[in-house]
Amino acid sequence: MEIIGLSTPVFCGVDWAEDHHDVALVDAGGKQLAKLRISDDAAGFAQLTGLLAEHGDNEKAPIPVAIETSRGLLVACLRATGRQVFAINPLAVARYRDRHSVARKKSDAVDAAALANILRVDMAAHRPLPADSELAQAVAVLARAQQDAVWDRGQAHNKLRSQLREFYPSVLAAFADKRNGLCSREARTILAAAPTPTTAAKLTRRRLQSLLRQAGRLRGIEAEADRLHEVFQREYLHHLPQVEAALGQQTSALLRQLDTTCRNADQLEEAVAEAFEKHPDAPIIRSFPGLGSLTGARVLAEIGDDRTRFANAGSLKAYAGSAPVTRASGKSCVVMSRRVKNQRLAAVGYVWAFVSLTRSPGARAHYDRRKEAGDRHVAAQRNLFNRFMGMLFHCLQAGVTYDETKAFPSPPSAELSTAAA
Repeated sequence: MEIIGLSTPVFCGVDWAEDHHDVALVDAGGKQLAKLRISDDAAGFAQLTGLLAEHGDNEKAPIPVAIETSRGLLVACLRATGRQVFAINPLAVARYRDRHSVARKKSDAVDAAALANILRVDMAAHRPLPADSELAQAVAVLARAQQDAVWDRGQAHNKLRSQLREFYPSVLAAFADKRNGLCSREARTILAAAPTPTTAAKLTRRRLQSLLRQAGRLRGIEAEADRLHEVFQREYLHHLPQVEAALGQQTSALLRQLDTTCRNADQLEEAVAEAFEKHPDAPIIRSFPGLGSLTGARVLAEIGDDRTRFANAGSLKAYAGSAPVTRASGKSCVVMSRRVKNQRLAAVGYVWAFVSLTRSPGARAHYDRRKEAGDRHVAAQRNLFNRFMGMLFHCLQAGVTYDETKAFPSPPSAELSTAAA
């Protein structure tokens, strides 16, 4: 990828903190030109831009900035000025700092100078933050928040289920085979009305029918009420009455947490789908088998819409973690799965590959071939995801939608078999 401003004689490093930031400027020869501590507010940002302007910063040749984070108001404002902002891993900064001192001394000002010198020496080896559009950045915020809400929902569900296993086996039996389990509206509504097995056993069929309607069920209400009534009437072990009542109060508290996480996940899902559909890349991404509005938004959130971010398909595959890593030394050569990757993109990639098996005959055939070659399920899915990432890179660069016949052309053996028939 072409880096703009490689000839810029001044480089800026910012050591980020919660309430203040240390700034250092160095020239092309490594001489420190200035250092400054600014506050984390509008006045501090004005000080920073003023210091940059004093050392030749302008719209045509903005001074690049290195910082240890890719998030926050300071980074957002720096990116809005149109300059290149490099988010450097703190571990890389620590290792670079050791190049200049063996005493292991450390300070915020020293770290700021180290960040500036990283750009001075190795700027071509680092990737600036992408120039994504405002809509793409909004989709990224919503998609990541929704994924966090889903993870929170899973954690709250596990806590509630663990609690119910201690004293309430009947409700677990009632919703063991139901989709979404305890996260379903029916389960949560019945648990709110009957937080203990004793109160559940007292629920009448009519009351159960009313609760099912309250949960939004429209069909098979009477049959489902009869089934739940029969489950709750079975014989189970019980705690002492007062202990069971206390456990019921704890269950109600955990249920309120689960209700909150479920509502958050649902509301954010609607918001991210609405924002994603407004993006011009949405039709291309959704054209791939296995990608819908939510999973497509997660993919867009992680790869962005800056076409210059990835030099080729291999770079995108490495970023997604689908491309393997080769470690060779002498006669030893080992091919391993990639561990350093975008974890969110890798997570949605496995979902994408799994769903595509029932949506794309070519994807299913590719997966089966990998399994026959000796790959396990996860490895075969990762290989399929790797192939999809290459196709996605091409489609986004060319502005075309997915084509099954071009993505998975029929092998010569299949064509010969068809001709013979």
